[in-house]
Amino acid sequence: MTRPAIVRAAAVQIAPDFERPDGTLDRVCTAIDEAADRGARLVVFPETFVPYYPYFSFVLPPCKQGPEHLRLYEHAVVVPGPVTLAVAERARTRGIVVLLGVNERDHGSLYNTQLLFDADGRLALKRRKITPTYHERMVWGQGDAAGLKVADTAVGRIGALACWEHYNPLARYALMAQHEEIHCAQFPGSLVGQIFADQMGVTIRHHALESGCFVVNATGWLSDAQVHAVTPDAGLQQALRGGCHTAIVSPEGKYLAEPLTEGEGMVIADLDMALITKRKRMMDSVGHYARPELLSLAINERPAQTFFEMPTAPAAMSLNPELPA
Repeated sequence: MTRPAIVRAAAVQIAPDFERPDGTLDRVCTAIDEAADRGARLVVFPETFVPYYPYFSFVLPPCKQGPEHLRLYEHAVVVPGPVTLAVAERARTRGIVVLLGVNERDHGSLYNTQLLFDADGRLALKRRKITPTYHERMVWGQGDAAGLKVADTAVGRIGALACWEHYNPLARYALMAQHEEIHCAQFPGSLVGQIFADQMGVTIRHHALESGCFVVNATGWLSDAQVHAVTPDAGLQQALRGGCHTAIVSPEGKYLAEPLTEGEGMVIADLDMALITKRKRMMDSVGHYARPELLSLAINERPAQTFFEMPTAPAAMSLNPELPA
């Protein structure tokens, strides 16, 4: 596969549609078109953007979350299903790689899932957040390491993590060890306040430096009307503001465009893939700068299963070959 020397990437800061079940998907398809029209070959959306991040779980006590949790179940994404078919078709038609965050429904459970569509529409990667954070544990189940993979795509080797998975150094190292070239990061946005945005900036720049890869980070955004829709409590509304830091970072830890911290929009930058070798020549943390005889990573890549068949026991063997077993 011949890959481009320069990859134009787009990180989308965008608000979901709380009103219409298909509204957020429509916004995704429109943003894919806009990114493609602006020359992007990769577009990254925020964490669990479809149908929306469960902001309610951050401000409502567990005993009051039931109706909103059930509403999220009703509109969650089945993989494969109508949402994945629509996004795959748009990716194929526009020839663009898409990283989309969804609330995935798998029978009776919801998961924070990242879907990576290649430019031909193929679903190149499906992974689930391995540990939901704090309030999220009331909403989503846990993922497994089967999805801690780097995928070959039309624009390079892509890995992805969601939000505070970036504070799990072993999860990050799993992707680094597979030589990711572009790391797609997702955060919810409109949460916690400025400190969340500040921490995010440190986190994505550090990963770019340590991995020697580009980082394309997308965060969501809530309008004032949407904040009021989540909670009428003025005090709690403050917890749903700030925390946005949509940005693109080079392997040298530099911002390639001004980060977007307020409102909707796109951050677009050209990724010069030669910068990866420039960085790794000096510091390849999974190559010449590694000491695997001292420190290494072991991963259980088996998918988590609640049901599997035991292997058939071998037929009993007689100690006397002249007698039947």
